[in-house]
Amino acid sequence: MLPAPNPPLTFVYLGMDSFQVRKFEFKLEEIYNQTGWIQDELPLNEFIAKFPVEFKDGVAQRPEQPEDFDLDRDTRLAVLVAFRESFS
Repeated sequence: MLPAPNPPLTFVYLGMDSFQVRKFEFKLEEIYNQTGWIQDELPLNEFIAKFPVEFKDGVAQRPEQPEDFDLDRDTRLAVLVAFRESFS
């Protein structure tokens, strides 16, 4: 029987990153609950899924504006502030 392969090195940062990702998701949930029109358009899990966190060289990359969902300026800025507060 072959030995199990070593896990990829990308999991080195998993502990802190998973906390930061969860913090970002919590902040997105707060934005969702404070913005009535988003609640009319999407369920919470779909709203959070619009802002996936991607890592490049161990650093979280700022989420892009969703292509299939328009956000007003204030909501977009709130998402960016939530990201900065979660990952800085």
